[in-house]
Amino acid sequence: MANRVDTLVATSPIKCAADKFYNFFKLNMNELVKIFPLAFTGVEVLDGEEGTVGCVKRWKYIIGGIPVSATVKIEVIDDAAKSITFAVLEGDVLLLYKSFKATLTVSEGSAQWTIAFEKSTILTPPPELYIPLVITICTLVDAFLLVN
Repeated sequence: MANRVDTLVATSPIKCAADKFYNFFKLNMNELVKIFPLAFTGVEVLDGEEGTVGCVKRWKYIIGGIPVSATVKIEVIDDAAKSITFAVLEGDVLLLYKSFKATLTVSEGSAQWTIAFEKSTILTPPPELYIPLVITICTLVDAFLLVN
């Protein structure tokens, strides 16, 4: 199978300021464990410093009712574009995909997640379970930031 990277895109409206929303994901993303405990059950910084390129974390989360984990590296931070790219280095998602990256781009009134993935086989389905997860993350983080 040729190395073909596919993408899924999910966009969510946000009411809080774009800078505040973006900075949450850049500097305080570990708080997802408190904000969304039904999906995120643990996080640990393995290497690097929070909010910097190269920071590596081990996330424990639930997707489709199944507990999974992923080691994720911040690959790109673009403050001007309010964009962060996270790359999965190891974990359960790589059982189905050769590569898996998620990019968050924030603008006033909107947060967009772009999931780039390379299927392991032609029969591998797209990671559509991640779409409702990222939309729910945006909704809950937005609500949290509006009151905090």
